[in-house]
Amino acid sequence: MPIQFYNSLTRSKEVFHPLDPKRVTMYVCGPTVYDQAHIGNFRPVIVFDCLFRLLRKVYGKSSVVFTRNVTDIEDKIIKACNESNSSVTDLTTKFSSLYSSDCEALGALAPSIEPRATDHIQEMISMIAILLEKEDAYIGSTGIWFSVASMPNYGNLAKRDRDDNLDGARVDVDTDKRDGADFALWKFSKPDEPEDAKWDSPWGRGRPGWHIECSAMAAKHLGETIDIHGGGVDLQFPHHENEIAQSECTHGKTLARYWLHNGLIKFGDSKMAKSLGNIVTLPEIVSDWPYEAVRFTLLTSHYRADLNWSDEILQQSKTTLDRLYSALRRVWEVDDADAKDTSVQEALSDDLHTPRALAALSSLSTKANVAADSKDDNAMQVAKADMLAAGNLLGLLQRSPSEWEQGSDNQENEKVEQLIEERLQARRNKDFAKADKIRDQLSMMNIEVMDNPNGSTWRRT
Repeated sequence: MPIQFYNSLTRSKEVFHPLDPKRVTMYVCGPTVYDQAHIGNFRPVIVFDCLFRLLRKVYGKSSVVFTRNVTDIEDKIIKACNESNSSVTDLTTKFSSLYSSDCEALGALAPSIEPRATDHIQEMISMIAILLEKEDAYIGSTGIWFSVASMPNYGNLAKRDRDDNLDGARVDVDTDKRDGADFALWKFSKPDEPEDAKWDSPWGRGRPGWHIECSAMAAKHLGETIDIHGGGVDLQFPHHENEIAQSECTHGKTLARYWLHNGLIKFGDSKMAKSLGNIVTLPEIVSDWPYEAVRFTLLTSHYRADLNWSDEILQQSKTTLDRLYSALRRVWEVDDADAKDTSVQEALSDDLHTPRALAALSSLSTKANVAADSKDDNAMQVAKADMLAAGNLLGLLQRSPSEWEQGSDNQENEKVEQLIEERLQARRNKDFAKADKIRDQLSMMNIEVMDNPNGSTWRRT
């Protein structure tokens, strides 16, 4: 069952062959931490979390090194600091912490390495020095620039002609440049910038450009050539194109052998973006929907396709998860067994085909119901194992059926448990009027009580 990916660089599906199966390397561009992340920012998190899980399944947990960076110095951060009168450290610490908490709540595994740009300033300075020495970069009055003319195949990733890279086309226009497509490697400090946004360098006090940050962090933690580089399609140009240019000119080696790009999340026909004012944050979504329903929704579309966000698709995801957990509940109490089904892994191995993987998981739930109907313990054990193994590859079914049915509002759950205990006590005292009144109260809270010989269980309706 070989893993295949659509390689954005070659525009073709290729069988994945890592340079070293004992050290599979993947770098994914992480957040720029200047504000609360929106749901669009979490699409690559979930996409590449599934890839991380698949690679660990195939090559072993200790053989996969996944790096996702934190951009904690960049123009947007400087602007946000000036507007809020905050230090860079305070602002980025706050929003990187929120981002990490949101990733964890969505069931994303922690990356093997999560480097911060500001911890790698010296590595960036060293790369810039090499580029200057090779005359692939030059010093201007406002900073140091990479000379795109020194990279003959610049634009190969995005399939853009050099002549198409006009001034202002997703690149800053600056009279300090020799060419409109040249990009900043180092920016000299300005008086109105926070003091903790300035570092000493051989060329003067300043800060790195955005693109050099990822190149330096990838090289330090994964090597000069890595297996997989991923991120949103909106990063393909200019960010990833510029990474390739500066990294390959510095090291004389291919930066990444496989490039994977996920599509965008949209509201109607518009990309979700802070600049358009059409964003929705994760806290806003999970006030109405469970985290796992959000994760499920992010997997419903193939990663290379755009995903239209709506309450309707969230409702469909929640309903499907209710059905999956209901099937899992029916086989939950049987002993553990070894999983046998590989349909979800096969779907993910075919260019991370998550819609097909979700369909395969749904088929496994049908098998679990059939096994439960037959009361065949062996069949039930295998069905349970297959569902949990498949769910683990997708980051789904990570809770017990009871935890899913009861939700995650701990304060209300405590109240529900208290009411159920009071109802049980009323039944023991044969005060059935009080027991019925408590059941009605729970029903008004959308809580269904299920009595059994051992007591009572409950779930949200």
